[in-house]
Amino acid sequence: MNIFRRLLPNKFGFKTSNKSCNARSICSIHSSPDCVVEVHSPEQEVIIALGSNVGNRLHNFDEALHLMKQSGIQITRHACLYETAPAYVTDQPQFLNSAVRGVTKLGPHELLSVLKKIEKDMGRTTGIRYGPRPIDLDILFYGKFKIHSEILDVPHERIWERPFVVAPLIDLLGSDIDSDTVARWHSFSKHSSNLFELWEKLGGESLVGRNGMKRVLPVGNHLWDWSSKTSLMGILNLTPDSFSDGGKYISVEAAVSQVRLMLSDGADMIDFGAQSTRPNATKISVEEELDRLIPVIEAVTKIPEIEGKLLSVDTFYSEVASEAVRKGVHLVNDVSGGRLDSSMYNVVAALRVPYVAMHMRGDPSSMQNPENLQYNDVCKDVAFELYERLKEAELAGIPAWRLILDPGIGFSKKTEHNLDILTGLTAIRTEIARRSYALSHAPLLIGPSRKRFLGDVCCRAAASERDPATVAAVTAGMLNGANIIRVHNVQYNADALRLCDALLERKQNT
Repeated sequence: MNIFRRLLPNKFGFKTSNKSCNARSICSIHSSPDCVVEVHSPEQEVIIALGSNVGNRLHNFDEALHLMKQSGIQITRHACLYETAPAYVTDQPQFLNSAVRGVTKLGPHELLSVLKKIEKDMGRTTGIRYGPRPIDLDILFYGKFKIHSEILDVPHERIWERPFVVAPLIDLLGSDIDSDTVARWHSFSKHSSNLFELWEKLGGESLVGRNGMKRVLPVGNHLWDWSSKTSLMGILNLTPDSFSDGGKYISVEAAVSQVRLMLSDGADMIDFGAQSTRPNATKISVEEELDRLIPVIEAVTKIPEIEGKLLSVDTFYSEVASEAVRKGVHLVNDVSGGRLDSSMYNVVAALRVPYVAMHMRGDPSSMQNPENLQYNDVCKDVAFELYERLKEAELAGIPAWRLILDPGIGFSKKTEHNLDILTGLTAIRTEIARRSYALSHAPLLIGPSRKRFLGDVCCRAAASERDPATVAAVTAGMLNGANIIRVHNVQYNADALRLCDALLERKQNT
């Protein structure tokens, strides 16, 4: 395997042996650090940018990732997904932009040939430069090397002026410099000392949500700008033994009536749960869970009020997730974060739906055992453990742009832990950002509704008496960065949501 490498100055630690510079050289050999030579290459870490504005843009991304994997590119990280206004040639549809980080044994020109073939196979033709295209794949970085030839420049020559490229590029990094390769990528940054400084000079996070650039999550048939307003998820328990409302919605008629009520009260999503995950709950079989769940999903998807709303299934069984999605559910909400079913990640990756990964230790029958309640710093520990689950999900093929985070309030937590999480959501994001900015930007879901810790604080033994405390808890969470709140009483919390969104918008605009 060979690559073309632009030699860097000696201060970066590269040296060239005479063997590397003999008959294989493609430029005159002299002392300049810019001499281009061909050298042996091991497996290299790469970053590849993706763009699309023709046809089904998200499908184009999914297909490109599939073909890249088949072609010898192992994808390890995904950036967020951005919908952006076109640049240079502005009279064309909006783009989707993202990037992936991976490893490959392909040399840089082999990699370029593979990416050009994928573009051609997906219908890209020679047309207007910067004009419409079903897929655009660009090599941003290749290993630690600068590359310059007649057909390839790495780093890509126009990275430095394009926020729609730099934003997903930053997503693929963490605030911690985790390798020599990443340190080298930072050293390539033009007009700044590192890539983070470059991003800030371009405008940084202030660009997202304005100036023609939105961070979006694909769900159902649309791209969801989840940062524009807090979303309200109504809980529908189809169980006889849930801690709050077990047994109330077992019949299909009662369940549909409750869904209608929650929708009229302002719910954006309905979360179906057919297996109790309260402390010490006994696990039921896949078959029993499906028997409770599927008739209700089939009935709910037929009511006119559900148009434009999202449906979620609360399950840790991959078989249940698959069948629910087949019946019309849009999201999978897994309290175990993939720990209770080894097939979950692969199944969700194939379903191509958003996945809520929640933090929990043990399972519902053991999560409150003493050994599962020990934390040094609950926000840091939850962030690290959740990141480890998310990293596995990404490696299995669930892109960061389809992941939603849930710190697991009430699961493997004492009262003080739950309080610390509600006020420490920013700290959780910051800790995840040390390893992955993309995952730190993912939507954050919280579910404190009627939980026992609220009863402990407010001296309310009955779960049904904890709605006022729930309003206070979700208010704290929203003002600290939660994007989705999951509640039983939609009406009470809808007003809290509207007020918090107004407060946050006012703060942002002043």
